[in-house]
Amino acid sequence: MITSYFPKYVAIFAFSVLTVGALDTFIAAVYEHAVILPNGTETPASKDEALLLMNKNIDVLEKAIKLAAKQGAHIIVTPEDGIYGWVFTRETIYPYLEDIPDPSVNWIPCRDPERFGHAPVQERLSCLARNNSIYVVANIGDKKPCNASDAWCPCDGRYQYNTDVVFDSEGRLVARYHKYNLFASEVQFDFPKDSEHVTFDTPFGKFGVFTCFDIFSHDPAVVVVDELQVDSVVFPTAWSNTLPLLLSAPFHSAWARALRVNLLAANTHHTSMHMTGSGIYTPDAVQVYHYDMETESGQLMLAELRSRPRREPSYPETVEWSAYASGIQPFLSEQSDFSGEIYFDKFTFTQLKKNTGNYTICQKDLCCHLSYRMSEKRVDEVFALGAFDGLHTVEGHYYLQICILLKCQTTDLRTCGEPVGSAFTKFEEFSLSGTFGTSYVFPQLVLSGGQLAPERHYEVSRDGRLSCRSGIPLPVLVLALYGRVFEKDPPRLGQGPGKPQCPLSPEQFQD
Repeated sequence: MITSYFPKYVAIFAFSVLTVGALDTFIAAVYEHAVILPNGTETPASKDEALLLMNKNIDVLEKAIKLAAKQGAHIIVTPEDGIYGWVFTRETIYPYLEDIPDPSVNWIPCRDPERFGHAPVQERLSCLARNNSIYVVANIGDKKPCNASDAWCPCDGRYQYNTDVVFDSEGRLVARYHKYNLFASEVQFDFPKDSEHVTFDTPFGKFGVFTCFDIFSHDPAVVVVDELQVDSVVFPTAWSNTLPLLLSAPFHSAWARALRVNLLAANTHHTSMHMTGSGIYTPDAVQVYHYDMETESGQLMLAELRSRPRREPSYPETVEWSAYASGIQPFLSEQSDFSGEIYFDKFTFTQLKKNTGNYTICQKDLCCHLSYRMSEKRVDEVFALGAFDGLHTVEGHYYLQICILLKCQTTDLRTCGEPVGSAFTKFEEFSLSGTFGTSYVFPQLVLSGGQLAPERHYEVSRDGRLSCRSGIPLPVLVLALYGRVFEKDPPRLGQGPGKPQCPLSPEQFQD
């Protein structure tokens, strides 16, 4: 079942923007798809069986694409792994792959489907874009042959890439992106030798494209935004939510705010793997988002966005993230520091013991300052202020500086940092800042139930404070400044020459 959310004022505006050549605004759509998964991936499916499954998923996506186009959308983003799922080996993913050419070949698969071999998935996506006059962003698999003269060539004689494709409103392939930062479990795909900085131009702005785990890295995510100056980013993802810091909607909206760019994020929907949370985010607001752990339904979201936010008078100014924190003296309060873990990282914490107070907690070069006032401090809930300054080393290697206020799972301080979904204590005031050594800091405010706080309730000041704005008591679950220190990241751990022997010969995988 497909449900949709579209603010009524956008629907009224849709017809007028369609008549303009270079559009000042556009209507964006993202679809959170409850993917139909294969029955099993222990042994390879036949090509017919693989295509049957992919067509079942595209049948669902087709309904979402048509509905989005009918409501005036100019572009729609669908999720990573949204056409075949995600649990595969190199061998069992192979029947699902197609050869995806470089977009410079100027190809419309809907009109010339056999030009680059059998490509039924690309043909169908192209026709959906063409027949509905809408840009379509999808995630599929690319295969490229190689041989022994290439020292990087996998032992089965081919590269396999996690790939985003973009078809314009005429059905033309205008972008192809090979995911550069694979997650640890993506053993079915190869790391590209080099990062690809993929952009595409539209009448409604310049777009960049990357995938899921790429958002944690400087290359390509920050490069595409800061150096190539895109207006918007399309972001297919298969994001498994991990409390307290890695919920999809809070992290993605914070990233859009920090990078000052539109972000169209489409997640898969699979509650048993905690996969949900899609949205459309701008540099200064959450336009629409969806977070649903109760049902297994897909969700279509649409919103009106400014095509070129950098040109707007309201474009946010640059934040000096350490300005305030570096200019004040640490708060001298009676506190007992203790250690705890968040996603395998060892934080230094201190407990908030009173209804109101000022605290400072430090780790290495990072000191985090918090001022707060609770409307009532419940005896059955414990909150702590934490700091982490170090290299994350589990399921990826990247350097972090984090200041966080969070609710502990229980009143036992040893549970501080463990997942918890609800909070009843309300904060009337708060101000969080830190002595960050990076300009890339992602501010998050998550309320009880994993919900985002509306922008009217908080603000990020130019001197790097995340503060309460409205004075309305809020059931805060997480208040965080999540910093990425890219220059301290270790060298990328990818694939290189000297691959292990394949379990089967290359001939067994040829077309």
